Order: sequence, then structure tokens, then C-alpha cells
Amino acid sequence: MRFLPVLLLILPLAAQAQVPAAGRWDLVASSGTSSHPMWLEVTATPALGGRLQGGWGHALPLEGVRLEGHLLSFPIPSEQAVANPSRFTARINGDALTGEIVAPNGAITHVTGSRAPALARTHTPEWGAPIDLLAGGLSGWEPRGGGKSGWSVADGILVNTPPSVDLLTRQRFVDFRLELEARFPPKGNSGIYLRGRHEVQVQDDHGKPPCNRCNGGVYGQVTPASNPTLPAGEWQRYEITFIGRQLTVVLNGVTIIDRQEVPGITGGAIDSNEAAPGPLMLQGDHSGVEYRNIRITPAK
Repeated sequence: MRFLPVLLLILPLAAQAQVPAAGRWDLVASSGTSSHPMWLEVTATPALGGRLQGGWGHALPLEGVRLEGHLLSFPIPSEQAVANPSRFTARINGDALTGEIVAPNGAITHVTGSRAPALARTHTPEWGAPIDLLAGGLSGWEPRGGGKSGWSVADGILVNTPPSVDLLTRQRFVDFRLELEARFPPKGNSGIYLRGRHEVQVQDDHGKPPCNRCNGGVYGQVTPASNPTLPAGEWQRYEITFIGRQLTVVLNGVTIIDRQEVPGITGGAIDSNEAAPGPLMLQGDHSGVEYRNIRITPAK
């Protein structure tokens, strides 16, 4: 379909001690045998606030945040007004968080988490050899969760025919340069998930103003400077460099994101373990889309 680069938190260290919940948190929400990743950002100036990324959708602003000692609570935000929203309550213990989300009907979802890693890099990476991710057809890929796959490769073009799950590389990456081309139909919608956690949107947005849920943006997290999207049906070229949290996106020859920080995961992420290597994942559950010339150059 989403900033200081070195510090874990957005506040100076002295303020962190005064507001133990402040900063970014990588979360896991679980109920019964199912679980999904979440992400939380808590800010303390000028007043308590922040954003919450659920398992799907995009990060939404928080309202009504309360902090009593080390106990954090707030109503779960929604795009539409909700008369009786679920409520998030968690206790902060240093760099760990434990809590729960209580729904209006009393159902409980347990939440655990830790402070999000800075992912700071102290030097410019050395690059390895480029990898053609379509050289072996689909042999280097796998459908997400073993679900129904609508993906196929013919004449060097990766095609998705819905209904389909997402498609992941078997190989995992940390820092890399990625080049690919995508072609979508009118109103087409897909996404390129970096490390399986941060979605660069792929969408028919020709002629629209840039936004963080538009083509080339990090879904709900980073807004491009411009929108050079070509009309639907034409091949769009993406050049993406991801080093730690620093992201550069060049779309159709135009730099639209220039070494900006990606603050956290986006909806649909495979997990919230931001420090771990992850796959390249292509979103397949929205519409038909085609990809070609997918080449990734990992850092050594």
C-alpha cells in the first residue's frame, strides 16, 4: 500500500526518563492461536499523543492518551467515529511493554512489545553482486502463509491474477538497492514490502497530488515530494535504496523520497521485528499487477 535517525526515541534522554512511554514500540497482538504485528509511537510534547499502526490499514493519530506513572492507556483510534471504542492499556517496564486491548464486548487481545530499534548505520555500505529475482521464475519465491497464489511468470514478467495472497522471496535481506518495473491497470493497487514490513505503495495515481498512501509513498508513514506516476498501463520504474531506516525512492527517474526515515511498520507487515532481515514481498490481494526486471543488490 508508512524523525531522528540515531535515537530510539523522539525525545532527549532526560525527557525520556520523565515520560517512560515516549518513543516508538514494536508490538505483537495475540488472541487465542492468532497474532499480528502492531506499531506504536508515543509523543509527549506539547501534550501526550502519538500514532498507532494496527495489523492492517495505516497508522492513525491517538487521542485521549493517559499516562499514570508507568501505565499507558488510550482508546483505539479509527478512521470513522466510534461511540464505544476498544481500549488499549499497557505497563511500561524499561524497554518492554505488556498490556491488552479490551473490546466493547469484553474480548481481550494481549499485547507485548519492545522499543523499536534505531537501525542506525555508522558507515556507507559496500554493495554485493546484483541478484535477478526472476532468473529462476518462481523458484525463489513463496506464497504468503501457503495460501492460494495467483502469481505466474512468463517471458520474464511476473503476473498476479486475483484472488491471490502476497508473494515473498525465500531469501532475506537487510540493507539493499532494489530496481524493478511495475505495470498496473486502471485503479490497480499493489505494494512493495521492504523486509516484508514497510510498504512502498504501487497504485494508479497518475495526475494526483502526492500523499503517504499514494504511489511511491510508504503507506501511512512517508509522503513523497512529488508524484511522477505515469498513466495506468505503462511500465513504472522504481529504484529503492533502504539502509537502516533511511529510504530513497526514485520513481520514473524522479527522486520522490530522499534519505528519509521510515518510522515504523505498515499495515500488512509479516511481523514487527524490525531489526531482523526480511523478504521482499509483493502485495497480491488487491488487484492484478505485473512486475519485471526485479533486481536487488544487497549490502555486504
